[in-house]
Amino acid sequence: MIWLVWLCCHLSAVSAQQDPELLARDLEEAEILDYSLIDNVARRVPRHNRFLQRLETRPRMSEFLVRSTIISRYAFTTVSCTLVNSGSEPREGQFEMQIPITAFISNFTMVIGERVYHGEVIGKDQKYGGTDRKNRYSRPTDNGEHRVETFKASGTIPRKTEAVFLLHYEELLQRRLGKYQYTVSIRPQQLVGKLRVEVNILENSGIVSLEVLPLQNSKSRGNGSSEDYISPPPSTVVGQTKTLAKVTFNPNVVQQSKIARNGILGDFVVRYDVSRELSAGDVQVLNGYFVHYFAPKDLPPLPKNVVFVLDSSASMVGTKLRQTKDALFTILQDLRPEDHFNIIGFSNRIKVWQQDQLVPVTLNNIRDAKIYIHNMSPTGGTNINGALQISTQILNDYITQNDIEAQSVSLIIFLTDGRPTVGETQSAKIVSNTKAAIRNRFCLFTIGIGNDVDYKLLERLALENCGMTRRIQEDEDAAAQLKGFYDEIGTPLLSDIRIDYPTDSVEQVTQNLFPNYFNGSEIVIAGKLFNKTADRLHVEVTASNSDKYVLLKTDVAVDLSGKNHVGLVSGGAEDPTDDQNYVERTWSYLTIKELMTSWLKSDDSEEKETLRERAEKLALAYNFVTPFTTLKMKELASQADLPKEVYTGPSTEGVGEIVQGLQGHRAPSGKHDAHFLMF
Repeated sequence: MIWLVWLCCHLSAVSAQQDPELLARDLEEAEILDYSLIDNVARRVPRHNRFLQRLETRPRMSEFLVRSTIISRYAFTTVSCTLVNSGSEPREGQFEMQIPITAFISNFTMVIGERVYHGEVIGKDQKYGGTDRKNRYSRPTDNGEHRVETFKASGTIPRKTEAVFLLHYEELLQRRLGKYQYTVSIRPQQLVGKLRVEVNILENSGIVSLEVLPLQNSKSRGNGSSEDYISPPPSTVVGQTKTLAKVTFNPNVVQQSKIARNGILGDFVVRYDVSRELSAGDVQVLNGYFVHYFAPKDLPPLPKNVVFVLDSSASMVGTKLRQTKDALFTILQDLRPEDHFNIIGFSNRIKVWQQDQLVPVTLNNIRDAKIYIHNMSPTGGTNINGALQISTQILNDYITQNDIEAQSVSLIIFLTDGRPTVGETQSAKIVSNTKAAIRNRFCLFTIGIGNDVDYKLLERLALENCGMTRRIQEDEDAAAQLKGFYDEIGTPLLSDIRIDYPTDSVEQVTQNLFPNYFNGSEIVIAGKLFNKTADRLHVEVTASNSDKYVLLKTDVAVDLSGKNHVGLVSGGAEDPTDDQNYVERTWSYLTIKELMTSWLKSDDSEEKETLRERAEKLALAYNFVTPFTTLKMKELASQADLPKEVYTGPSTEGVGEIVQGLQGHRAPSGKHDAHFLMF
């Protein structure tokens, strides 16, 4: 048996359709055969295409199933794909799945005929001995496209045999613009007899604003906001109670062919938010671990001081510069009267709109700024270092002269489509120069547009200076993406946030200091309980808001029985999360992410090695595939030999019983109101 598992950064789409005759066999095997349906599909396939399809050598896909359970923003996803080789010769079968770049793979198994192959997470520095290189798993160097990476696995399937691929991954959903967004890729690359996506959501705080978007592709990937509720894809069913929701998407082959005949349907997107009652946040405790979600509402916005730094080099000619201008025109209209701003255009020359100052938001200043942007013309090279040095100097001088650090939030929004070609061109030097100039006084947010941008440089610049980065592909609506990114950071509510717990009560707490909190986002902290016998956990939040100091306190009751904070008592069903500590998984996820960030920022070799060892040890303990770990595939005697300690997520038995009476209920409509690490 020859098989291979690997990751790659680009999706190799196969455009051929599935042969209707093979599809009929597929449906028959699934015991859902409908001959009128098969005839319907056959009429949609031109005769010459059917002839070419019969010449295909790839196995057909009989099932593509996705089940996700989201517990308090933490998502466990299981993907099952079944390929059938109906031919008389062995055929190569391939499973391919796009997963969010923020996710960690926690398990992968292949069953080909009677043979079982299981992925064991090991450190990347471990040796494989005499194992053939084809029997290895590796993680790609991701280029950040669409914020996803592609998992691929292939195997030679004997004749008249099927292969089952099982992939598990986990992620913590990030709140943006007031919504959590869960996205699952549906790109089986052929019509599938049985295609089903099931998303179960359990939120003890209460679910609000649940919605299912139309299928998304790379061009239509949204910015996280929408003005009106748009109906979900055909065959979508939504059931909901106060704390539970079940969303299913189950298109038949005719519905699939209407969406995309090549089987590349797109991204299935579920968005929701939770109700928020406590100003100090939602703290959940389970079996010695806690997670604290902090997202206050109804706070007045802080004034902001913002410098827009826009690339106007020759490579921005055409659509990129036009869409950038369109986005800035809209963003300028959204500035508040208490804000101050400036605009810098750069190519090989640096052009400052208002020399050595930030100006208040007035009708005349907005008008003049729009004229300045309108007159920008693309020319010359790209002096990234020079633009950053001048913009940081202007903002630093403004902060010093006006003594406004405690009463407002300052930031730079930097956009480019290229690499440094003029002035300082060494990325490491640009990063160190910028960090030295900013001196932790404000944050830098970077945007890369197009295919030629040095995304790793922009990511490092944002990472070193408390900002976020975003990449916009050339086939995407750049104006909408830019406006969406600005909306995420355009309304600061708090600054200098510190979240404390009694030192004798907790240990190994994740990051608890944050420079800013923006409207619609969320701060998440997790840790271990040091004193497991205490029945309460004290929480204190301090922050600056406008001209006053904010202090929030709360005491959270700790359930010493160890039962899950997310309960199903309202439905009378057995708790599906027993013995599955999602709070502990959240803590390990956040801790590993922070260790990876610290490793990326560190310039000290000894410190980097220590951080790497800690991240690797934790990833091995929780069975996570990270940049520091990998999967080693090994053959097992049978499925019964699968390790019991491998974590594949909580069961969802019982959830369906609660929401089955709600099938057919539409999700309620309503008015709609990053940072990604690449290694």
